[in-house]
Amino acid sequence: MLITCPYCGPRDVIEFTYQGDGNRERPQPASQNLDAWNAYVYDRLNPAGDHNEIWQHSGGCRSHLRVVRNTLTHEIRSTTFARGGHKSADNRAEGRS
Repeated sequence: MLITCPYCGPRDVIEFTYQGDGNRERPQPASQNLDAWNAYVYDRLNPAGDHNEIWQHSGGCRSHLRVVRNTLTHEIRSTTFARGGHKSADNRAEGRS
């Protein structure tokens, strides 16, 4: 499976580390709601089809990526930086921000 890093380009999946479901929302850090924390830590959906995931390019630029992957076919639909403000390889080559 190839994942296209917006910074480094297409790379083999072995360079990446799966970080988890990209749809989960973390409770407030000061929250003492045990049900909310248990749901955040332990509850996992197992959808069939397109799924929003977080991956880290641990064997490359170390960027965190938001990847939309089809869980049935493993086709990668899109990859973007998990947070904005990074320059892609195309933008660096052309001197744009």
